[in-house]
Amino acid sequence: MAEGVKLEIVSPERLLLSETVKSVTVPGADGYFTVLGDHAPLMTTLKPGFVTVTDNANVAHIYYVRGGFADVSPEGLTLLAEEAEDVKHFDRNKIEGLIAAGLTALQATNVAEEQMRIQEEIDSWRNLLLEATSTATPAH
Repeated sequence: MAEGVKLEIVSPERLLLSETVKSVTVPGADGYFTVLGDHAPLMTTLKPGFVTVTDNANVAHIYYVRGGFADVSPEGLTLLAEEAEDVKHFDRNKIEGLIAAGLTALQATNVAEEQMRIQEEIDSWRNLLLEATSTATPAH
């Protein structure tokens, strides 16, 4: 196994993190997955969730990501997120607002495909709030 994995977490605003770490757990489209050194190449979309980065001193650092892509290559792991920030900046009120807006949109449509898409989005935000509780993120 290679000595760690090169990680970059990038949002439209900035490069949030760029370092070699022991492991990274990522909220992928089909669920969470962990990347160690020599991981097989993979590309997936990101679901809203928390990235757990374990540094080489075995200390876990947590980041919130929303949307975007994860790209695992021989060079490392790159997370291109629509939004990415340290978990201490996670805003529960913002997510609760997204849930409320989703519920309003759900009531406003009678197209089955749109209802399913909106309901999946609402469920994703609700799961994120549950996960935030277990991650011990601060409430804003």
